[in-house]
Amino acid sequence: MPKTLAAEGFSLAIEYYREEDGRWLADIAALPGVTAYGRTKKQATAAVQALALRLIADRLEHGEALSGPMNVSFIAA
Repeated sequence: MPKTLAAEGFSLAIEYYREEDGRWLADIAALPGVTAYGRTKKQATAAVQALALRLIADRLEHGEALSGPMNVSFIAA
């Protein structure tokens, strides 16, 4: 993902992996470091989406985005 977020819409693909112990790992490759675990796929999805939105909010607070409307969607892969 570029350092500056566009004031347009963008989609973030979520990739899933299942650990040997049954936990789910959800990862958004476009946002390095945005990875979360959950006991279920649903929990991992919620956790990784929340983490991604926190990162986006942090970037907005630090002026790394253009002003105007922004649409964010998540695509489960």
